Amino acid sequence: MGLTALAAANLAISYWMGQQAYSWMPPQASAESVLVDKLFSFMTAIGTFIFIGVIGTLLYSVVFQRAAKYDSTDGPPIEGNLWLEVVWTAVPIMLIIWIGTVSYSTYDQMSLLSPFAPQEMKTPGTVPGDKKESVPGDPEPTQTFAPIEVHSRQWAWEFRYPEDGVSSTELHLPVNQRARFKLTSEDVLHGFFVPAFRVKQDIVPGREIDFSFTPIREGRYRLRDSEYSGTYFAANQTNVVVESEEEYRQWLLAAAQNPPTAAENVAFESFSRAVEGSISLGWATVRPAPAPIVNYTSSEKDSYE
Repeated sequence: MGLTALAAANLAISYWMGQQAYSWMPPQASAESVLVDKLFSFMTAIGTFIFIGVIGTLLYSVVFQRAAKYDSTDGPPIEGNLWLEVVWTAVPIMLIIWIGTVSYSTYDQMSLLSPFAPQEMKTPGTVPGDKKESVPGDPEPTQTFAPIEVHSRQWAWEFRYPEDGVSSTELHLPVNQRARFKLTSEDVLHGFFVPAFRVKQDIVPGREIDFSFTPIREGRYRLRDSEYSGTYFAANQTNVVVESEEEYRQWLLAAAQNPPTAAENVAFESFSRAVEGSISLGWATVRPAPAPIVNYTSSEKDSYE
């Protein structure tokens, strides 16, 4: 009876910890983030249950099963407990199958199983394992936009909207619309990563990679280079603005009217200051690419979530 009560308490604590895991992540700003956070919550609950079970057993043994003082004899040679052997073999196997099934289902819906050709969710609007639960903000698109061209380089991002004749160092997206991209790299391996969207895609030189996700929450977020691409890769960041379709269209019209100018380039500015300085680092480094010439650029000082 006592063991059952302890197991129930462990289950309750593990479930509570799994729910707390949602608050550890950035805001859910894409349909994919809902799926990823649910998987993360599930894994946290499972991990907590195992952790408490193992640590609790150890503490119980230390407190209540200690040998008497000065007793250096061996413990009783207990062996041949078939029930125990079956339990500690079967339970981990079933647990691994359960975790693997839920994980595969989640990533299958996100269509990230193919590294170079991610596509849209196979079942938009559903969460793995629950056909009735919907992912907010992932409806069928009301309008299909041409893919946004994403050009990465050492160390700057450039986004081109071919239908509207706009180029920008700040990524703008309409909310609740499937965002489609063509990712290219001009030099080395880069990583397209927006923490609030829970999506990441490596950009391989010499390849044109299709990528897509659905933003569901308006706001300003941060795009980072998730791959070490050289000295100034940490500066390879920019803002992502998710806005209503009307605001998105207004931004495209306004940006198209701007004459192309050189964008702010933190990496190039840092490199220039280092070259002009009197202290030499003692090793060669890659010279950053010149600042992109774009219609629209945002300051690094702009706030984001």
